[in-house]
Amino acid sequence: MYKDERSQFVGLFGWKKDDTYFGSVNANDGLSFQINKGEAVAFLGQNGAGKSTALKIITGVSFPTAGKATVKGKVSALLELNAGFDSQLTGRENISLRGQALGLSREEIKELEPGIIEFAELGVYIDQPIRTYSSGMKSRLGFAFAVSINPEIFVVDEALSVGDKRFKQKCVKRIREIMMDQDTTVLFVTHATGVAKEFCTRGIVLDQGEMVYDGPIEAAIAYYETYCGLAAAAKPAYKVENK
Repeated sequence: MYKDERSQFVGLFGWKKDDTYFGSVNANDGLSFQINKGEAVAFLGQNGAGKSTALKIITGVSFPTAGKATVKGKVSALLELNAGFDSQLTGRENISLRGQALGLSREEIKELEPGIIEFAELGVYIDQPIRTYSSGMKSRLGFAFAVSINPEIFVVDEALSVGDKRFKQKCVKRIREIMMDQDTTVLFVTHATGVAKEFCTRGIVLDQGEMVYDGPIEAAIAYYETYCGLAAAAKPAYKVENK
């Protein structure tokens, strides 16, 4: 942690002075859990609890500074939909690029491409360079790709900005279809406990980077609603972990 941008720049070279360097904060601290195939797990917690960081580590967007994350299965993530595009390539070419990055064969990409293009509803713009797209158009293409590759592990951050009301409803419907598939493992970040209760059977509650509860979704929601957001002194002095 640095007091200003100049101090942060100096820190890039490993130079740290007592008056500019304030130490570090672990977004996830000693976090450990195992999720089995077919489980639907909700990650609950206040803003800054470490939920999105945990999912970024699972998807390979970020990497742990200590410990390790082991993931077995094809992952599709709805995290940062605009990230990872090559602005010089067309939408169609970016579909191929992302598919190759996931290890899909040319035949698999060719088979998936029509469905992705149809879902994104970009029309003739699919053959235009990504640099000409609005942020909403990029999000639609990113979403269409993520929900079309038949993932074994589906990671969802509830923050979606993918277009108008009609298209958002279409996206929510597709997410629900994937989450209802019992063969797909779902990791779902949300503040909407009603949605979590509808689709998930297990809840992991995070607070300041640490796991404070892991158990059945109803109990996890009750813990989250009762304790999270309260003053530290009002919270239980122990952690509940149902392993």
